[in-house]
Amino acid sequence: MRTDVFGRLQDGISPGRDMRDDQKDARMQQIEGVAYDLLAQVGYGGASMLKVARAAKASNETMYRWYGDKRGLFAAMVRRNASDLRDQLDAGRVAQTAPEDSLRQAAPALLQMVLGDKAILLNRAAACDASGELGQVIAAEGRDQIAPRISALIARLPDARADQVRAQTDLFLSLLIGDRQIRRVIGTLPAPGTEETRAEADLAVTRFLLLLRS
Repeated sequence: MRTDVFGRLQDGISPGRDMRDDQKDARMQQIEGVAYDLLAQVGYGGASMLKVARAAKASNETMYRWYGDKRGLFAAMVRRNASDLRDQLDAGRVAQTAPEDSLRQAAPALLQMVLGDKAILLNRAAACDASGELGQVIAAEGRDQIAPRISALIARLPDARADQVRAQTDLFLSLLIGDRQIRRVIGTLPAPGTEETRAEADLAVTRFLLLLRS
């Protein structure tokens, strides 16, 4: 890191040079990692852009240029946490993978994401955020991005009904997630292992397909 004549950190960028995409992405991951740490320590209300910038040794200019504002920062964190699953669902649609196969592949990834430490930390902080802003961000960048992709996948199943896809999506998510996320949030359920996640996800898909065919 270096500072300019005003003592502001410049995130390793020399004057007149732009950070490469891979460097920028790596730096953003570092900043967002610091934001998660602050979220755990001081909650959403206390995790200001200035505090994140100072803890990450980043300039305010960089923070606001990359994220826009605090809401933008946390929206980026939620998007990144869901990015692998989102990409997997999109790739399956493009490749026209058999819908049941796609559902069985996506289910453990979805369950792992919603029960993962980052999602749980975000949801714990949202529960304590009286403004409701963080909850809105999580909904907009998480469920509102993933659920339509699950719906598109379910709509391709042979036994799906076009007029019931939304209800069928809600049913699938209920079977898959149930009360597990809230139990993780309140600390009564430990983080599941990979094999447990796969087994629970496979069982949920099997039950869902049976109900769909009944």
